[in-house]
Amino acid sequence: MTPGRFEPAPYLRGPHRQTLFAFAMHPRPHLPWQHERLELPDGDFVDLAHLGDAGPVVCLFHGLEGSLRSHYVGGLAGNLAAAGMRVTFMHFRGCSGEPNRLPRAYHSGDTGDIGHLIDTLREREPATPLGAVGFSLGGNALLKYVGELGDAAPLDATVAVSVPFDLDACATRIDTGFSRVYQAHLVRSMQRSTRLRHERLGGLPVDMRAMERARSFREFDDCVTAPLHGFRDAADYYARASSRPWLPHVRIPTRVIQALDDPFVGPRPVPAPDAVSRHVELDVSACGGHVGFVSGKLRPDWWLDRRIPEWLTATLGAAPEL
Repeated sequence: MTPGRFEPAPYLRGPHRQTLFAFAMHPRPHLPWQHERLELPDGDFVDLAHLGDAGPVVCLFHGLEGSLRSHYVGGLAGNLAAAGMRVTFMHFRGCSGEPNRLPRAYHSGDTGDIGHLIDTLREREPATPLGAVGFSLGGNALLKYVGELGDAAPLDATVAVSVPFDLDACATRIDTGFSRVYQAHLVRSMQRSTRLRHERLGGLPVDMRAMERARSFREFDDCVTAPLHGFRDAADYYARASSRPWLPHVRIPTRVIQALDDPFVGPRPVPAPDAVSRHVELDVSACGGHVGFVSGKLRPDWWLDRRIPEWLTATLGAAPEL
């Protein structure tokens, strides 16, 4: 375990201040992204965005209902490019603004589309160093992916931020106290996405009335996520999609950045050091919220935007812009 050197801004102590300030105030710079649609083996697609012309490639995977406009994307992508790396951002199915073609969508343990993207990039440039960063849901899926593949994982380094390692515990945690505000926002967003697919496809094999009544992650996952993706129910989904059991099998350099006060994560927000492989570094801070990590004194300092490129530069090797 690597003790985190993150110190929260004095005026942003506490998990909700960190989480909400970062969400509302982090700059979202306009970057010269190049867009690509990647066709998937099952006939669906994911939309990509590429930044930069040379250097190692770093894939970015967003959180639940995230997109290229998520607050944690632009600043990090710009700093990675300035550090001499290229960025490939992948929207999970249906998150780029266009509903996907199939009834299924994406979920916290969905490693197939991540694997297809990484295999595609490896085929295009076999010798290029390749890393990945996942946030929240994307971090859980990324860790599960590299754990499933073990020594065969075709990545050179990974970073995961604010990870819901135990989905059942997280579903319980976010259904308590002020965290219900985040849950309500995300459930409404997932309901909108489900309605769009329902209208576009002329129906979905789910109970739409139950979907409209859902007020918690557990209720939504029980009636939508589980039946659409081959799980028996929400409990089965949480058990099979959580990344925690896969952490001992990670075989590539991996950094997990986590806050002990994360309002999305359960009572054990960080795995014990002996529950992960020796390739996993736990970068843990007492405070930071969920994908917050805002430091600074007079002005906010976006700590993740510096911390992640520093580690990836040291691990992958890159030549910063002059």
